[in-house]
Amino acid sequence: EGFIYEINDKGNKTPLIGASVKLGDTNVGTTTDLVGHFRIDNSDAHADTIQVSYIGFETKTIALEEKGVVEITLNTGHQLETVEVVYKKRTTEVSFIKSINSETITREELCKAACCNLSESFETNPSVDVSFPDAITGTRQIQMLGLAGPYVQITRELMPDVRAMSTIYGLSMTPGPWIQSIQLIKGAGSVVNGFESLTGQINVELKKPERGDKFFLNGYMNAAGRTELNSNYRHDVGENVATGFLLHAKQMTAVHDNNGDGFTDMPKEKDFIIANRWKFKRTNNFEGQLGFKYSSLSHQGGSHDHFSGANQNHEEHWRMNNDTDRYEAWAKVGYVNPETPKSSVGLQFSAVRQNQKSMFGNDVYDNDQNSLFANLIFQHIPDENNIIRMGLTYQYDDIYEHVGRAGFFNRDESIPGAYFEYTYKDNKKWSVIPGIRVDKHNVFGVFVTPRLHAKYNFSDKSIVRISGGRGQKTASIFAENLGLFSSSREVVINGNGSNDMYGLDAEVAWNYGINYTQGIDISDRELIISFDAYRTSFENQIVVDLETPGRISFYNLEGSSYSNSVQLKLEYPVLKNLDVRMAYRMFDVKTTYGNELLEKPMVSKHRSFINVAYKTDSDWHFDATLNWNGQKRLPNTSSNPIEYQRPDRSPDYFILNAQIMKRWGKKWDVYLGAENLLNYQQRDAIIAGDDAFGQYFDASIVWAPLFGANLYVGFRYTLTEE
Repeated sequence: EGFIYEINDKGNKTPLIGASVKLGDTNVGTTTDLVGHFRIDNSDAHADTIQVSYIGFETKTIALEEKGVVEITLNTGHQLETVEVVYKKRTTEVSFIKSINSETITREELCKAACCNLSESFETNPSVDVSFPDAITGTRQIQMLGLAGPYVQITRELMPDVRAMSTIYGLSMTPGPWIQSIQLIKGAGSVVNGFESLTGQINVELKKPERGDKFFLNGYMNAAGRTELNSNYRHDVGENVATGFLLHAKQMTAVHDNNGDGFTDMPKEKDFIIANRWKFKRTNNFEGQLGFKYSSLSHQGGSHDHFSGANQNHEEHWRMNNDTDRYEAWAKVGYVNPETPKSSVGLQFSAVRQNQKSMFGNDVYDNDQNSLFANLIFQHIPDENNIIRMGLTYQYDDIYEHVGRAGFFNRDESIPGAYFEYTYKDNKKWSVIPGIRVDKHNVFGVFVTPRLHAKYNFSDKSIVRISGGRGQKTASIFAENLGLFSSSREVVINGNGSNDMYGLDAEVAWNYGINYTQGIDISDRELIISFDAYRTSFENQIVVDLETPGRISFYNLEGSSYSNSVQLKLEYPVLKNLDVRMAYRMFDVKTTYGNELLEKPMVSKHRSFINVAYKTDSDWHFDATLNWNGQKRLPNTSSNPIEYQRPDRSPDYFILNAQIMKRWGKKWDVYLGAENLLNYQQRDAIIAGDDAFGQYFDASIVWAPLFGANLYVGFRYTLTEE
């Protein structure tokens, strides 16, 4: 056995992955793994030499030693005639190899739109819906497979990120220009990453301190008065240490009431976010990273008169104020034992402290969160067909909430757990990944999370995947439903009376799905067809009941609750530089409210989507995305006075976004874009806005954009490594 390396430009040894190793003149051979390691059985062949080869390198023949581990260094081969292989990488990559249904949104895809933060990074992707939870806060909420964002596990480099108290505002704490890529996983995720994934996982990869651009600067401004500055800088401190700094600043000073409801369409904002990352490259078989991040958000909204000065009696104005400070630290350490190089151990650790203070009219909402997370992972790869992963996890949350209209709530959650996952692959045709984890919640007790993924390749361009599994999470009923504070609704919690977890049970659901992806060559270009069908069925759900005007009720599910999702997507480069992506999806989402099974409100049953991207030879980029959103059922308002009633269903509508970008070499991008070019607005978003402190006031029934057409301009400057 041994290791095979190359010598890089800095004179360091780098493992060669997939190098061929053959015993003498026999046909007995193998390939190197992810760390350049190989092991080959010579008991039958009795060869005296091994032959090592790798494309682009000189082949070496090495005499076999009786004992010991050999290290072999390959040199680059002689200059051969140049052969150019052209492959146009898609801006959103769909894997034909992975067992789990995932797609990767690349940096190039994110540049098709402004993508100022994570919540705005899915404008050109049909798999994720974005909605507004209310007409006051200006926040956005994502949906996947017909269910709201809290049911999606959102991680940063496979560690918990947007969850608990940061469910809504946390999406704006990851600036878009910091993102290197996003992985979308539909259905049950891996047990290695936890138990909180009920409908899927969104994993965000930030820009790395050890590679990539040396310096990056982005400026942005829109017609509404919002300005942003984003920057990142990386530096090699030494041969094995690198660091990176990321900066974000945003300001929104203008106030608008374009829909004429007497309230600001978007709040005034002052946000500041900074992060520092460290990467420690492998020395003595260890490698690791550290990260630190601080986020400060300050938002003000509400009555337009309060900001315009039209009425100086501020006591008559309904105002929203939110100030959030969040501190984060994380670390990763990995170790590979040279005696057993096919085995490795990794440790992930993160800590979060968040403090949020908010006022909505006369109502207080404050929260305080302290969280710890640890994940110890052991991985063993006995051969190229088998992978074993197992480990121990610990999640701790200490959460305090003060809700003016409902009282004080404390949550103290301690959840140790263990998991095991096995991957079997057979000749790249099929694979299966069963996994199971067992966790012990200090309130809900022991629970088991089984999950299964499998795939079969009919050919290199035809794959079918299936998945199934259980997910569980604790509902954060106030942080996940911030829209309720933009109303006068009475809060009713029908639990067991305990202050723990609001007296409610854990949310538990099973998710099952199938995906079929087919690539078809047409005129030397590849058409990709992808079909998904998923079902999420709840054992228990914390029902958010808005069916009684003036009241919001939270209670454990008594009856049925499910979400069925079907999506068909086609991607095809119609011309050399013209890419088209089309999709249609249908949701059937129902929940039992009281004793009646009803459609979940604020969810479009039908949605269609088309994105067109064109690039000229002179590096002009033109992108346009058209979304059609079908009707949505609206919460019941029939018992309100007639002037405060709303229809049972919203109308359908179109949203058109477009952008033009010019690129000069590898350094400069300048872009001009427009959101909501068709200027579609919801005009009746606020009920009883003329009596904001009255019993009928409600700004939480939002089903469409509140702000009309919005132009923006921006630039990107990139300095690459010399």
